[in-house]
Amino acid sequence: MNKVAGKPNSNAKSSSTFGASAYGGAGWVQREKAHGDELGGIWASHKIDSEWRPLQAVIVHQPGDELAASLGDPDSVLMLEPLDIARAREQHVAMVEAYEKLGVAVHHVMPTGAPAPNQMFCADLFVMTPQGAILARPAGQVRAGEERWVARRLADLGVPILKTLTGEATFEGADLMWLDEKTAMIGRGHRTNQDAIEQITTVLAEIGCEMLAVDMPYGTMHFMGMLRIADRDLAICWPRRTPVATVKALEARGYEVVCPPYEDDAESYRAMNFVTLGPRKIMMAAGLARFQPFFEQHGIHCVTVATDELSKAAGNIGCLTGVLGRVTK
Repeated sequence: MNKVAGKPNSNAKSSSTFGASAYGGAGWVQREKAHGDELGGIWASHKIDSEWRPLQAVIVHQPGDELAASLGDPDSVLMLEPLDIARAREQHVAMVEAYEKLGVAVHHVMPTGAPAPNQMFCADLFVMTPQGAILARPAGQVRAGEERWVARRLADLGVPILKTLTGEATFEGADLMWLDEKTAMIGRGHRTNQDAIEQITTVLAEIGCEMLAVDMPYGTMHFMGMLRIADRDLAICWPRRTPVATVKALEARGYEVVCPPYEDDAESYRAMNFVTLGPRKIMMAAGLARFQPFFEQHGIHCVTVATDELSKAAGNIGCLTGVLGRVTK
């Protein structure tokens, strides 16, 4: 033993690690906050628990040359018609500017690789919950992998990803909506399957939320096309398409369910594809003379944006907008 003036050297290190902070000894501080309490601290504060409270932040992808895939065989890339790329891009820019003018934070996906043709439909690629994001797994082979770029953007923004689907599960975010702070409804169809519903149900249960599943009519795309919620007590439903269980669940929660004069036409699809900006305030496609007056009759303020070129890709404002955050209860 080293000695100074007959005393042990206090700088000498023991060979034992017992009692060190790394092993739970003196100096160890236990992490005590629950995950939900760390949102807005360690994690970003983005979350949603409704479809109607004020919109705070969104994720979008600015389309570009990848839309050239529509010029040959639109069906092969899940689109309806060839797009004018420059015009589609201009309309997307105008939509983004409208969000920013309203004070909504807009975050861009910004893939580092070549984007897939449908990358701009960000609503399909994730869905938010009260405690983080659930990453989608798109059903169409042409869209496989789009979710990777959204996952990277969510991570960059500090948003926790609660679930990445596994096995044969397929899920697109436009198939899930929040009926109230503790209840989500999901549409089972050709884009979202039972495997995904079971996995997402488990995740929601872990954060104290319930999942209700309904079957979608054959030949439809997303649950978003059946139901939009404009306020805490106002739901817009497509007549003869919205599942009875959906209407009953809405009415049980105090919603008035109204059905606009929808038909099986392009104008009706565009009318349904809006984004709720806040209570009875929406962003919708411009030029819908049958529908804007109907919305306004129900006290809904309509912010309109021209999207007729973008709609040729089989989507509109609702599909283009990945809702990242709303004011929560």
